[in-house]
Amino acid sequence: MSVAPVPTIELSDRFARELAELAVPWQAEPAPEPRLLVLNEPLAAELGLDPDWLRTPDGLRFLVGNLVPGGATPVAQAYAGHQFGNYVPRLGDGRALLLGELVTPGGKRLDLHLKGAGRTPFARGGDGLAAVGPMLREYLVSEAMSALGIPTTRSLAVVATGRPVRRETVLPGAVLSRVAGSHLRVGSFQYARATDDPDLLRRLADHAISRHHPAAAQAEHRYLALFEAVVAAQAELVARWMLVGFVHGVMNTDNMTISGETIDYGPCAFLDAFDPATVFSSIDLGGRYAYGNQPLVAEWNLARLAEALLPLFGDDAEQAVPLAVAALGRFREQYGDASLAGMRAKLGLPATVPAAEVASLTADLLALLQANSVDYTSFFRRLGSAARGESEPVRELVLDLAALDGWLARWRALAPDGAAMDRVNPAYIPRNHLVEEALAAAVEGNLDPLGRLLDAVTAPYDERPGLERYAAPPPEGSTDYVTFCGT
Repeated sequence: MSVAPVPTIELSDRFARELAELAVPWQAEPAPEPRLLVLNEPLAAELGLDPDWLRTPDGLRFLVGNLVPGGATPVAQAYAGHQFGNYVPRLGDGRALLLGELVTPGGKRLDLHLKGAGRTPFARGGDGLAAVGPMLREYLVSEAMSALGIPTTRSLAVVATGRPVRRETVLPGAVLSRVAGSHLRVGSFQYARATDDPDLLRRLADHAISRHHPAAAQAEHRYLALFEAVVAAQAELVARWMLVGFVHGVMNTDNMTISGETIDYGPCAFLDAFDPATVFSSIDLGGRYAYGNQPLVAEWNLARLAEALLPLFGDDAEQAVPLAVAALGRFREQYGDASLAGMRAKLGLPATVPAAEVASLTADLLALLQANSVDYTSFFRRLGSAARGESEPVRELVLDLAALDGWLARWRALAPDGAAMDRVNPAYIPRNHLVEEALAAAVEGNLDPLGRLLDAVTAPYDERPGLERYAAPPPEGSTDYVTFCGT
């Protein structure tokens, strides 16, 4: 590791200074032969970084953590978490480093973070490395999520390290550089609470308020207001996941952010055939994080955050617990409102249609999709054509035509707006079979399929000639899909 002035980059070590108890200064392992695989030039420009410099040898060394700007203090962050419901008091960044915080030209403060940069004190026996495939998956899916308008961490670059990584086989290694509003998690607060240090818990909460929810600072009960803001942000986030058919796959409390951004794209995927019981993760044997369970899991995780924050809500449990329960109790209403508003938009229905009618239509439609194993994304995209009088594209997807035609008649009577539907129902998502095709080619050195898929999913609503296969349902026999955490 070398330290050199990088005039185009200034990184703050604010987190390391303000919350030293949660930060272990550490350095990335040397990458013997860094080679750029993909660079997000539009994001680099947003961050005030020079894409041309990032492509240079020094730029690549910066992207893998081997060239650190003066004044920066890379750290591995400490946090705890419930993993599949089981509490682990010390998790932390086992293969990740926070390089520091940068301020964009627009004045926004963001974390610059590395994944796959080598073992840290939190590695727990792991090698701290990452393979090319999983890092490109995170790049691809996180950028697709951003294009869909879903709050998410963003991917700046994936750099091959020239170091082999041993998993089931020997794979080429890589480092992902990503940005986020911050990497504060529910697990960060669980860790602080477990130290039994009220001052640390308070400083962490103040840091979160300053970074993400500044309005809470003006509230009569600022820490309760912080919790309420996180509840609202997560209700909106999970509703958006559900509306596009996204399955996170590993909703542990250490993967729930205080900012309300999606984080960790390991065992994640999008629905093909609609089924609430869908699970893609190889390690989720009990279906805890199935698609249909995600709202309940989010509420459960937020209850753990409330437990961690409880000493800040009041001087004793009798005072604090009712406040926490009342704040958490708003999650279901907020999630329901966000889900209903999203479904109203997906169905193209005007505001004059009563909420009860939207809810009834939605429930009947989802039951129909599940009973007929209908591709979720294709159905809603084609439904826009049905609003314009072209029913055959959507009828091709459903076996029970009598039930579908009856539903269509009810829906059309409400005057849906097909053009508005096309603006919210994507034509292109990172379809699972296309993701695997692109990643397999990339591991073998061919990045063209990845580039074509990225082109489609980063403009998901703009249907374009020549991209028909990216909008099509998966071929028969490709629906039994399993993803892995990459470690």
